[in-house]
Amino acid sequence: MAACVFCKIVKGEIPSLKLFESEKTFAFLDISPLSRGHALVIPKFHGAKLTDIPDDQLSEILPVAKKLVTATGATDYNILQNNGRIAHQVVDHVHFHMIPKPNDEQGLGIRWPQQPTDMDALKILHEEIKAKM
Repeated sequence: MAACVFCKIVKGEIPSLKLFESEKTFAFLDISPLSRGHALVIPKFHGAKLTDIPDDQLSEILPVAKKLVTATGATDYNILQNNGRIAHQVVDHVHFHMIPKPNDEQGLGIRWPQQPTDMDALKILHEEIKAKM
């Protein structure tokens, strides 16, 4: 936690282009943006993955992301949150990207490699997950 770049940004030890701050949440412009207005929304509570953050510390995240969408005027955008290296997480502090998608050349590009569907296996998985909810 002491070496976490986002914790240092929240503490003011590293400068940022802050857009929003409350007791639980901090939002700032990404310094390596994919498009104009690309911003990050983070809980101040440190945790590497979404499951590490208490629910009450996440309550403002999507409302703040929504306010950023409105403030930037984005009509097409992605809200992205990655967990773990193979899921493309670079900073080990939960963060949500709000990435405006003004055209095909800017913003987030996504590959969506769909897998073949086995409905019997899908129904079994459905029951397994539902039982744990």
